[in-house]
Amino acid sequence: MDYVTELRRELTLFGALLDGDLSAPVEHCGDWRLADLAAHMGAGNLWVVTAVKEGHGDDYDETAVPRDQAGLRAWYADSADRLVEALSADPATPAWTFAPPHTVGFWRRRRYHETLIHRWDAERALGTPTPVNPELAADGVAEVFDTMAPIMVARGAAAAPAQSVRITATDSGHRWTYGPGDPVAEVSGTAEDLLLVLWGRKPRDSDALTWTGDLQAGRDVLAGPLVP
Repeated sequence: MDYVTELRRELTLFGALLDGDLSAPVEHCGDWRLADLAAHMGAGNLWVVTAVKEGHGDDYDETAVPRDQAGLRAWYADSADRLVEALSADPATPAWTFAPPHTVGFWRRRRYHETLIHRWDAERALGTPTPVNPELAADGVAEVFDTMAPIMVARGAAAAPAQSVRITATDSGHRWTYGPGDPVAEVSGTAEDLLLVLWGRKPRDSDALTWTGDLQAGRDVLAGPLVP
């Protein structure tokens, strides 16, 4: 998967949304408005640039973010350009990361999915959500289970699952099992709907998903929290 190309596309889509109402509330991000989400995104972009170029994760900073619309959009666009430039290095290049592998390749994937989710957030805030490519959404589901959920357990933010659930993407054909032993339940849906449920953008009892087996046990496994 060409994460850098896909990341550039998502960064551009997000940036275009900053011509909209910056006071629009972002439903799944606490009390944030779109301006706050833009500040988070731009500061995160620059944080990753530092992680790649300086080898540490100590420079997340929103204090210098412009709050006027033109200034915010220009600042965000510059952060996006700098991020793409940094992540255009060989993916095997060493970098500071919060989980293995400690390489540029980690950030290519992580930053793509971060931007994808928040682009969806911004579009929803403005009433204009657009579909997510099934293959890309499926990779986002995989990242939840192979990277994000283990991090949450390791940090003590979530308990390790005591049982397992099978998760099936009906459009991409991908299948995952999360947790130990034979699955007590199975949940299926489009890769986009699964991704949005796992990231808390849709409820686990969403009508977009189909459950079989021990429904409550399955939903408890996915309660996590699986992501920050």
